[in-house]
Amino acid sequence: MCGIFGIVYASERTLGEVLTGAANRLAYRGYDSVGAAAIPADGAIDLRKEVGKVREVAEELRFDELFGLRGIVQLRWATFGAPSVPNAQPHLDSDGTLVGAHNGNVVNNAELRRQFIAEGMKVRGTNDGESCVHAVERHVKRGLGLPEAVRAAYNDLEGDFAFVISDREHNRLVAVKKGSGLVVGIGPDFTCCSSDLPSILPLTRKVIPVEDGEMVVLEPGRVRLFHVADGSKVIRPAKEVSDKMGAAEKGGYDHFMLKEIHEQPATARALLHLLEASEYLPGMVEKLRGAERLFLVGSGSSYHACLIGSTFWARLAGKLAVPALPHQLIEQYGQALRPGDVALYVSQSGETKDVLNAIGFATPKGVLPLGLVNVLGSTMTRKVQVYLPLACGWEISVPATKTYTNQVIALIALAAAVGGQPVEELDAAPAWIERAIAKTDGPMTALAQQFVGCDRLFILGYGLGHGVAREGALKCKEVTGLPCEGMFSSEFKHGPLAMVEEDTPVFFTAPPSGAEMLTNHVTEVTARAGHATVLAAEHKGLRAEASRFIPLPVGSDLEYAIVGAVPFQLLGYHLAVA
Repeated sequence: MCGIFGIVYASERTLGEVLTGAANRLAYRGYDSVGAAAIPADGAIDLRKEVGKVREVAEELRFDELFGLRGIVQLRWATFGAPSVPNAQPHLDSDGTLVGAHNGNVVNNAELRRQFIAEGMKVRGTNDGESCVHAVERHVKRGLGLPEAVRAAYNDLEGDFAFVISDREHNRLVAVKKGSGLVVGIGPDFTCCSSDLPSILPLTRKVIPVEDGEMVVLEPGRVRLFHVADGSKVIRPAKEVSDKMGAAEKGGYDHFMLKEIHEQPATARALLHLLEASEYLPGMVEKLRGAERLFLVGSGSSYHACLIGSTFWARLAGKLAVPALPHQLIEQYGQALRPGDVALYVSQSGETKDVLNAIGFATPKGVLPLGLVNVLGSTMTRKVQVYLPLACGWEISVPATKTYTNQVIALIALAAAVGGQPVEELDAAPAWIERAIAKTDGPMTALAQQFVGCDRLFILGYGLGHGVAREGALKCKEVTGLPCEGMFSSEFKHGPLAMVEEDTPVFFTAPPSGAEMLTNHVTEVTARAGHATVLAAEHKGLRAEASRFIPLPVGSDLEYAIVGAVPFQLLGYHLAVA
């Protein structure tokens, strides 16, 4: 999500090529706006930024003219504040004496903006990157030097972030890390920093990773690392990196899908922080609470998230929430829609045509449109009354992984808020996902090798497992091309069971509350010599009946809802590779 790059040279030069090049190499992370700033020897900050793609913005704003001793470039993925020039980064402080940019989410952004305005600062937008700059400005005005002001500002900012900042007077950059990526590069006449390696590797292979709670001061001839907490020095020698560019972009993973599966704990954490601090959440909860009838509308993986979300709306909010495909809303329920109904539209891109068609159909009938969306500034965000971001960054791999998981988390959190039953256990979701990946990656790799020659497979789920099974089947179909059916396990005997032959792979999954119900469904398959793999919390009866039992490390239905699809993401990936 987002990307920052900063560089400081010993002598003035044209900076446009290196800043634009760094931006292009960060573009794979996903973004909606681009900005760059250059500072020459006279301290006159040249800031240029716009909504759009790197090439278009660089040409329109003539990045090739940027000249100076040091520069910063940033690609923004909107979370706080829609895509716009004021919200694009880098940002200036009130007087134009500081310029900085960030990557990540500052979750107390709304409160900080109120403070800064009350203190008389010039707040130009609603972006949390601007709050980073004003947080430093606050302490500079109190008499601190830039590094000391950054250390002080660090404690004012809540969330996960990294940011880089400079002033007009000194040829240096100061950067700090808390949760988001930050790496330093060292060249013959420059030092630089970035969100990750791809923007640095063409310039230098000599790097220093920065850890959480550390600040780095970059000057042309030296790099100094400090602990934020007490200002003490950190001694960490530079190392030579041998990674190729493609490997660096994928974070060392072989493919983007695998990288994005492993990013799920971090994106879940980012979403939970956003939900804690979102100024839009109370308004959405109020509108959902007042719904006469509620529809959860999505396509593909988003629909599967709605299937799971609807269960928690019943359990936590005591409300009937009808999961619906977009054209199902139109064709099946359309004539019964009326004012007082609410539709919560769920989308990764915010541009799904079927979802937009449903909004266009239902809104004139008086159905209140709300949204859960990953891409701010998308068409959907302009067509709903209130929306919440999913905070996942760009998904490069076609199969949805981290966006699906965050949709499930968001739907559960909304249900809990509407029902007045805060679910504190949700805070553990990132750890749950990490554990599920660690415990099931090996077994899924082995099963992928076992079933590499199969011509079909089935994934069956009971209760909450129905949505998980459908999502798992979609993952396998998308990346393997194999026919794979996902369905409610109790329905399998009504027809599809006839397709089971010797060693046909059939997967079963259920939450702890539904595991007992799988026993008969499993024996229907094993009686026909099919291979029944069961993924569930430890269960003696299921272990005895299954061809293979894989214990899921889940202690509750809530934990299962969030991590249940993870093993099938891994199965789809490893089976495709095999």
